[in-house]
Amino acid sequence: MEDKNEIMALLQEKQLLEQELKNLNYGAVEIRENKYNKYIYVHYREDGLSLTKYVGEYSEELYNLILNNSIKAKELKKKIKDINKKLKELNYVEEELGPKVQLNIDFAKRHLADTIYKQAVLEGVATTFADTESIIEGGKVNNMTSEDVMKIVNLKHAWEFILNKNVVLSETNFALLCEINRLVEEGFYYTAGKIRNVPVTIGGTKWTPEIPIESVIKEELEEIFKSKKSDVDKTIELLLYIMKKQIFIDGNKRTAIIFINHYLISHGKGLIVVPSEKTEYFKNLLISYYEGKRSNDIKKFIKEECYLKIK
Repeated sequence: MEDKNEIMALLQEKQLLEQELKNLNYGAVEIRENKYNKYIYVHYREDGLSLTKYVGEYSEELYNLILNNSIKAKELKKKIKDINKKLKELNYVEEELGPKVQLNIDFAKRHLADTIYKQAVLEGVATTFADTESIIEGGKVNNMTSEDVMKIVNLKHAWEFILNKNVVLSETNFALLCEINRLVEEGFYYTAGKIRNVPVTIGGTKWTPEIPIESVIKEELEEIFKSKKSDVDKTIELLLYIMKKQIFIDGNKRTAIIFINHYLISHGKGLIVVPSEKTEYFKNLLISYYEGKRSNDIKKFIKEECYLKIK
């Protein structure tokens, strides 16, 4: 179990480093001129290929930034190399993605802004699709609280994590569940990613979940994974199980949705996300489910209204 947790942490760190490297303008600088102006291009290598990219109009500031970025890029590449070495020592083997899984990843990426928007609405975040899209792309919004913006940024990081090739190839397990919650709740709770050890209450009902026990959670998750249900039905069971158990101090709905989508994506089976216009109906069904009622209704709703199948 310790090895699995270490591998998950290393994959997360690698994904963040690779994303940082991707966002850098770095490489061998070339300055091209015409009679009007000078322009900066950079030459660099990526996945063994020699590439050239236009950066912008020449300025001393931009030129020096690229030089500094090139130094930083070397440091990032060294860190990534060290992580790959550690992963190898832990016997982690990187496999190839099947065509259906790759298609599912592309499908998820195309719908990413919409998916995060719907998750934010489900969480009660006061946002619009346009604002959500702007935040995801690194833009600024003026009509949202810093807390709501952070929730969307955290959702982006969690989704980028599970869409990383190495993570897609990893097992959908308890270690991954905890890592997703850590990303979702980063900056909100110092216990993010850890099983809660305090009581919680649920708005809209007198029902209260028990204090979760790690060994029991692992066993019950394994039972669902090993069941003879279809992959989609398994994910629905997992989704409702995680939400009802309230495993973490907060962010259980967000964590559950991203977790079960990792399973769906890794099996090439599509996505599950609650439509924003049906959020209140879903919440009402969820309260009834917590209280032991309308189990079939909520499962039917998720399968018919929330499941996006890849055609």
